[in-house]
Amino acid sequence: MSAALELTGTDPFTGERLHFWVADGVISTEPVAGAERVEGAAIIPGLVDAHNHVGIAPGLGVTIERARGFATEDARAGALLIREVGSPLDTRPLDDDPAGPRFIRAGKHIARPKRYLRDYGIELEDPDTLAEEVARQAREGDGWVKLVGDWIDREVGDLAPLWTRAQLDAAVVAAHENGARITAHVFGADALPDIVGAGFDSIEHGTGLDENLIDEMVRRDIALVPTLIQLENFPNIADGADRFPKYQANMRALYAGRGDVFAKAREAGVRIFAGTDAGGFIGHGRIVDEVEALVGIGFSPLESLTAASTAPRAWLGESGIEHGARADFLVLDADPAQDLSTLRRPIHVFCGGVKIA
Repeated sequence: MSAALELTGTDPFTGERLHFWVADGVISTEPVAGAERVEGAAIIPGLVDAHNHVGIAPGLGVTIERARGFATEDARAGALLIREVGSPLDTRPLDDDPAGPRFIRAGKHIARPKRYLRDYGIELEDPDTLAEEVARQAREGDGWVKLVGDWIDREVGDLAPLWTRAQLDAAVVAAHENGARITAHVFGADALPDIVGAGFDSIEHGTGLDENLIDEMVRRDIALVPTLIQLENFPNIADGADRFPKYQANMRALYAGRGDVFAKAREAGVRIFAGTDAGGFIGHGRIVDEVEALVGIGFSPLESLTAASTAPRAWLGESGIEHGARADFLVLDADPAQDLSTLRRPIHVFCGGVKIA
């Protein structure tokens, strides 16, 4: 059992003074006798990585202990809540670690044969069984389902949708009827009208969005997790696809236009959250890189911080710094709303009330 703590510092989101206690891994607004005093210039709820895969690494074959190591890297960097949007590994044993990050999972990716990374997820031979598989993954997950909306189709030599509108409509109904929200991996433009039209709850990446679709996302309150640091891999992906010149050109165009697309989404009022896409191409522990990248699409430092802390916590139904909440927070030496680099040098990172960094 960890020692009781008494915390004081400023809330950078409101400018108000925070004063709370921690006992048995839980935040209390009522005094706890004998608590050790901890003070910082600012205190924030643990960061949220809204697109992460601790169960994935190049070559697959990730063990639960290796996944635990990835989760530890993320937590020490400040990401104390992880939305794991697809993993071939069942990472639920990680929930037994009282000082590990909290997880919200989407089960396995749902794709078609030869239309996604091999062995990463469920590959449906019959696309008309999509709704059935969505229902299954909804029951096995933590409130989310993830499907692959587009991927390279080697017959056409470019990104192409995996599902029809009718199949997507049925998938949304199946997810919602089973108490889950549904999201989709989408790089290009062709799959997006049907995914947005079907009423998905969020879009991952979204580089193919246009102004009409952005307006529809605002109207339907569809969130966007752009995974900005992952998109830096688009030029390398294109360079390695010499057999598919149309696909190469599309990936390069999506990369070139990404900043303008996301700036328009922000200006229109799309809810945008920070997610690294760690696992595979992106290493773990990079949540601050993603937070800083949001500034490049027009976010202020405070907006970037909000998109990686209080806003996604509310979106995912998780508490911040409040009475009875799990004690997940960062103690900082300066106001991160003024200088995001302070996130790189936390005085303390407390996960479940345990100091982990």
